[in-house]
Amino acid sequence: MRKFNIRKVLDGLTAGSSSASQQPPPQQHTPGSREPEIQETLQSEHFQLCKTVRHGFPYQPSALAFDPVQKILAVGTQTGALRLFGRPGVECYCQHDSGSAVIQLQFLINEGALVSALADDTLHLWNLRQKRPAILHSLKFCRERITFCHLPFQSKWLYVGTERGNIHIVNVESFTLSGYVIMWNKAIELSSKSHPGPIVHISDNPMDEGKLLIGFESGTVVLWDLKSKKGDYRYTYDEAIHSVAWHHEGKQFICSHSDGTLTIWNVRSPAKPVQTITPHGKQLKDGKKPEPCKPILKVEFKTSRSGSCRQGQVFNKKQLWMGSNFQAGTPLNSWEFCTTYRSLEEEPFIILSGGLSYDTVGRRPCLTVMHGKSTAVLEMDYSIVDFLTLCETPYTNDFQEPYAVVVLLEKDLVLIDLAQNGYPIFENPYPLSIHESPVTCCEYFADCPVDLIPALYSVGARQKRQGYSKKEWPINGGNWGLGAQSYPEIIITGHADGSVKFWDASAITLQVLYKLKTAKVFEKSRNKDDKPNTDIVDEDPYAIQIISWCPESRMLCIAGVSAHVIIYRFSKQEVIIEVIPMLEVRLLYEINDVESPEAEQAPPLSTPVGATSPQPIPPQSHPSTSSSSSDGLRDNVPCLKVKNTPLKQSPGYQTELVIQLVWVGGEPPQQITSLAVNSSYGLVVFGNCNGIAIVDYLQKAVLLNLGTIELYGSNDPYRREPRSPRKSRQPSGAGLCDINEGTVVPEDRCKSPTSAKMSRKLSLPTDLKPDLDVKDNSFSRSRSSSVTSIDKESREAISALHFCETFTRKADSSPSPCLWVGTTLGTVLVIALNLPPGGEQRLLQPVIVSPSGTVLRLKGGILRMAFLDTTGCLVPPAYESWREHNVPEEKDEKEKLKKKRPVSVSPSSSQEINENQYAVICSEKQAKVIALPTQNCAYKQNITETSFVLRGDIVALSNSICLACFCANGHIMTFSLPSLRPLLDVYYLPLTNMRIARTFCFTNNGQALYLVSPTEIQRLTYSQETCENLQEMLGELFTPVETPEAPNRGFFKGLFGGGAQSLDREELFGESSSGKASRSLAQHIPGPGGIEGVKGAASGVVGELARARLALDERGQKLGDLEERTAAMLSSADSFSKHAHEMMLKYKDKKWYQF
Repeated sequence: MRKFNIRKVLDGLTAGSSSASQQPPPQQHTPGSREPEIQETLQSEHFQLCKTVRHGFPYQPSALAFDPVQKILAVGTQTGALRLFGRPGVECYCQHDSGSAVIQLQFLINEGALVSALADDTLHLWNLRQKRPAILHSLKFCRERITFCHLPFQSKWLYVGTERGNIHIVNVESFTLSGYVIMWNKAIELSSKSHPGPIVHISDNPMDEGKLLIGFESGTVVLWDLKSKKGDYRYTYDEAIHSVAWHHEGKQFICSHSDGTLTIWNVRSPAKPVQTITPHGKQLKDGKKPEPCKPILKVEFKTSRSGSCRQGQVFNKKQLWMGSNFQAGTPLNSWEFCTTYRSLEEEPFIILSGGLSYDTVGRRPCLTVMHGKSTAVLEMDYSIVDFLTLCETPYTNDFQEPYAVVVLLEKDLVLIDLAQNGYPIFENPYPLSIHESPVTCCEYFADCPVDLIPALYSVGARQKRQGYSKKEWPINGGNWGLGAQSYPEIIITGHADGSVKFWDASAITLQVLYKLKTAKVFEKSRNKDDKPNTDIVDEDPYAIQIISWCPESRMLCIAGVSAHVIIYRFSKQEVIIEVIPMLEVRLLYEINDVESPEAEQAPPLSTPVGATSPQPIPPQSHPSTSSSSSDGLRDNVPCLKVKNTPLKQSPGYQTELVIQLVWVGGEPPQQITSLAVNSSYGLVVFGNCNGIAIVDYLQKAVLLNLGTIELYGSNDPYRREPRSPRKSRQPSGAGLCDINEGTVVPEDRCKSPTSAKMSRKLSLPTDLKPDLDVKDNSFSRSRSSSVTSIDKESREAISALHFCETFTRKADSSPSPCLWVGTTLGTVLVIALNLPPGGEQRLLQPVIVSPSGTVLRLKGGILRMAFLDTTGCLVPPAYESWREHNVPEEKDEKEKLKKKRPVSVSPSSSQEINENQYAVICSEKQAKVIALPTQNCAYKQNITETSFVLRGDIVALSNSICLACFCANGHIMTFSLPSLRPLLDVYYLPLTNMRIARTFCFTNNGQALYLVSPTEIQRLTYSQETCENLQEMLGELFTPVETPEAPNRGFFKGLFGGGAQSLDREELFGESSSGKASRSLAQHIPGPGGIEGVKGAASGVVGELARARLALDERGQKLGDLEERTAAMLSSADSFSKHAHEMMLKYKDKKWYQF
């Protein structure tokens, strides 16, 4: 632990631990100021970067699997990701290194293992018995492409079908190929004159493991006898096959075809199907074959001992039709129920996806459930990727008793209850709705007030939909981790449809708490002619750009893409407001080309600008009407129209004030680039590339509306002069929800704004690094959504805002309320705030705001500002604790409020008058610590030269403070405060698109997150302590569960040889009988997930258990090896004895001369 003396630094003495690049200026502090020593406790060993958990819906899903004993669900994706789900709160994310698409998943049921088949023709065996699953073995097929895999229950032999029509068999224990191969030509023999196509299905007969059903794409199905190595029966249909399913008795199977038909076959009758069904085909009167329909992509054939007719109803956007003679496109009335119930003893469930009629244009994808004579069609919101029927038993030779269907959609996961009338869906407990509307911004708050999550949950519980299944979520495997973190964490996501979601992110879990719809306050256009003035954005006019939230006061402020700001106040009471309070603000300022000062040369500070006290603008009770200037240009018109009817506001966040920027002289308002709200002062401030506006939301008045240049006064280093507005309209930039922005960045936009000549093609937050590859879309726009306001003209936008109580000017002897403003040109300006007394006086007397004349300069656009006291502790902005505003107050409380004056609830409020503070300012290029009130630079750190900082946050960690930065070159760095010593510098994530830049954020206690895909949030930690405890916090996927007993064969079946027939696969597929497979066919690759891969990963109590388990496993392995060696030696000795005995018999009666 080192001690840093601020006095010595300011005196020009070099501190031993300061960086060589830091050059503190000589001290210029006022006499008599006290600067005590600040102890910095954070060291490099306190930091370590690692991923923690991933939340959200798996992006681009491609495969689905379920373990019916462990009750674990697995989802594979097109990017090679693997997501495993157990009970709510137990999730896991894995990634195949190759990044190839997952085409199929197969659980080793109740074994804690999973086989994944990838599009690069590789099989992987995953070990799920550890908290972070890892690959045990891999097998790369070199000459054939994998199309289908099948692993029978309680078997170690995996059947692998290929594109050539052959079937290979893999031992999943050793992950080696058997010499037993089923060749396509031998399987079909003379039944077809041409190649039957790839393998699309493999399954063994439920009643006879020795019979393998093989489905070829062309329409041929073969029942193969594994023992005799020949085909018993061959079934041919003239339509391509997509899937096959057995009846549990093993006497029938069903096929789904490309023409929308289902064929049911008797095993012993290969000539023709016993039944052909076209579920959605229109039956023709003359008895002809029904019209062809779309392909049935998958079918499942499940049986139950009893059932009942289901009724139709609407539930959760999934429309349900049913009828005894269902005709495509003829929905039943949603309230028309079945009145006749009949016994459906042993009636099978036939569940299928696809197969709709071609004339049903525009209908959404459907899942069809056929049970007896009833047909139910369940319409889905997205395309169906795959589905599985969940059954009570894992054995295929018994009544399966299906109870649910899990449907994997393109962007959702739906679980349907088959046991209840109407097939209601289960309420999904996983946080899979992050992408319900595309995420446009994100904020992360750790260590929030303890009463905040219960308050949000209570108001959010009223928003839950009705009509869900009454049963518990059936995917309930695994166990929760031992959560070591006890502090509350909240994630707020802003979305393209204007909604804001609050999530409980405590203890590495995620659960939605509350959803706010900000678009409710605006009128929605009903037709094209009634289109609002949303010219600055083509789509998603309500999209959220910036979120400013005060957890203590629960005040929320959002800025939208249509240049609108809404302030919300939290209330537990329902209210109705007759008129929505609103303000309209004109904010436009133009400049001429000017010369720029040198990078580090601050302009000479003259006397402060005279205080300006603009008269408050009275609030508008109704939206303004459209007006035009003299030349017919649109003027004084907001982009959105606020409702003028009474608005019912439910408990939760309720609208306090709506602020909109208006068109000026035919030009749309520029999008807002920075936003801040302060509950103690009752103020909200926002800025864009034109200027800044401060609004008193208590008095509903505009206090300040200035162009950025006017904030400088006579201290403007660029000597800019206003000019008349341009006639040409500005381009408006793309929407916030774009996933990949492919605009190529011109080279002149990569120039530094601090160069000798000011570039007029700046990006916000300013320069792009010259070596950044723009062709591969690595960074085509700037960090924030403010890029949409940049064109060929140079604009100095407001990029950072911070309310605080600190020293406004050099001559100040005590801190006072003020606002610090950072710009994209690296300038920090200070605005003084003169607040009236609290209580009723606060609502009657105006707030006086005035630029102070203080100007500070840094390289690069300003990103973040914060303040430290003389002990190095963070000085938080002032805030007012939350109280219910919609409940009448008692007289005593009113008296208290009258006397109350908003003050900072922070260490600085108790400071002595002459104690100093330190301003921490982070820009895109560097960070500075400024001593106040002297305004001398105490410390400086150049963060990056070739890149730029995308996100910088001053955060608390281990009872100390540090600066955390994420750079566009992928580096995550942390610096101590106030000395700005580098503590961590790790290459983590290259900037590949705007989504990462827009959503990356740090928070307290070493936590961070970003949107890793359009549907998923990736959380990470840079805290060594959290990394060490992570293993205990993670849930366990595998839990010891006893395998259910096999179905009873019964007395007569056992007596006469009926029931399921077993097969000794080891004898059939083993090396002794089938020989070795060709080495060139597949290559075995050992995985890192064996026993050695687990070592060192565990820690704490769980680690001890894991190490004990490892020791037992290693001992078991050694004993197994010893047993094998002993058996080999015994076999060798026995063989030697036999040879010796044979030699003795041969030469027993021979004389010595006969040898």
